[in-house]
Amino acid sequence: VTGMTTQDITLGAEDSADLEIISARLQDAVARIGDLVYLPKSRRFAALFNRFRWESKDDTRIRAGLHFENVISAKALNLKRNDPDAIVSLLAIRFTPKGAEDPGGEVELVFAGGGALKLEVECIEAGLADISGEWAALGRPRHEDEG
Repeated sequence: VTGMTTQDITLGAEDSADLEIISARLQDAVARIGDLVYLPKSRRFAALFNRFRWESKDDTRIRAGLHFENVISAKALNLKRNDPDAIVSLLAIRFTPKGAEDPGGEVELVFAGGGALKLEVECIEAGLADISGEWAALGRPRHEDEG
């Protein structure tokens, strides 16, 4: 593990365009099911990921924390919630608004293999921050359509 770098990121999201940037940074990030936590009393969802550093010229990963505020509910679909050590790979984060004038809606974390987490939010208020040093990735993530 090396130290923090000047390229570490801290991002905030207050709309769907901001959320798309966070989604791109987290594409192919992996997490343990036990590191995806909904805290209903504080209306917060928090997760720890090992994200692939797409912005780096080297194939490295870094630990990153993601959080959403103002979460009304959270639903897991096709995830092994009874196995906290099961690993999931994040493909994308999507937002579906309730209506044109309503800032609320559904944030969906889409995982490889058909799993998803759906968060009902009053509005988009999210953050992503690198929280560790980087390390060499075992390989560069590949997608079926890349050949």
